[in-house]
Amino acid sequence: MRRRPGARLLLPLALLCPSLVFLALFTYWPVVEVLWDATHQVTRRGTRFVGLDNFASLFADPTFRRALLNNALYAIGTVGPSLVLALAFALALNGAGRVRALLRAVFFLPVMIPLVAAAALFLFLFLPGIGLIDHHLARLGLSGANWLGDPDLALAAITVLTVWKNAGYYMLFILAGLQAIPDEAREAALLDGAGPWQRLRYVTLPALRPTFAFVGVIALLNAVTQVDHVFVLTKGGPSDATKLLLFYIYEQAAERYDAGRAAAATVVTLGLLAALTALSLGRSQGPEAAR
Repeated sequence: MRRRPGARLLLPLALLCPSLVFLALFTYWPVVEVLWDATHQVTRRGTRFVGLDNFASLFADPTFRRALLNNALYAIGTVGPSLVLALAFALALNGAGRVRALLRAVFFLPVMIPLVAAAALFLFLFLPGIGLIDHHLARLGLSGANWLGDPDLALAAITVLTVWKNAGYYMLFILAGLQAIPDEAREAALLDGAGPWQRLRYVTLPALRPTFAFVGVIALLNAVTQVDHVFVLTKGGPSDATKLLLFYIYEQAAERYDAGRAAAATVVTLGLLAALTALSLGRSQGPEAAR
């Protein structure tokens, strides 16, 4: 070891080899393959380079533009309300006590339910006429609706499912952020005569900024990658009202066998996620990032 300084690296490299092989096979190689497919087209004569033609045909596809708009509306409808509910739950359940511990477990239960099972549960709720929602509306003298069959309501119904499923998960991160706030900051605010709203605005929320940045990135990723409930509830319908980007990619790759367009849509989706993540993390730093 002393004669050959490079031999000191043999053991660390040997220990890292399994992880490096795993990353190369299941992370880096798929990225290279997607970039390759996005710039090539598979024909009967073989594979030929087409440059950016797949991207041009992708943006010329009205179905892709609809999926892009749907995903933007879905992200707006899920990220904000989920974080607000998670903050409300965390503020109400922060602290010790058996009742609070029990309620934290209750609010976290939807996270434990697989998304397919949760979608099947909400399918029973949203059934027109005989579903649980329409049943209780009828008891109140109100008429129900075709929640999953109406293009104006289907995306909102799926959004409600996602908010119910994810709010408890985000609550755990915000609870951890609340418990990390120093007691001195709260005590100083109390001594200055700050009320509950002022303490929330000037002490709690600024201290939770890094937590919200982290949770916001997770929420954005979930808004793009969670698609199981679309398969169970609507399969992208009605009239493409619930067709999200990942479902569009699945259709192009698995049903239409257009690997080039599916890869191009994947590249665009990853680019949007990277830009939104960078924007979220950059804004979370506030004035400190400028320094």
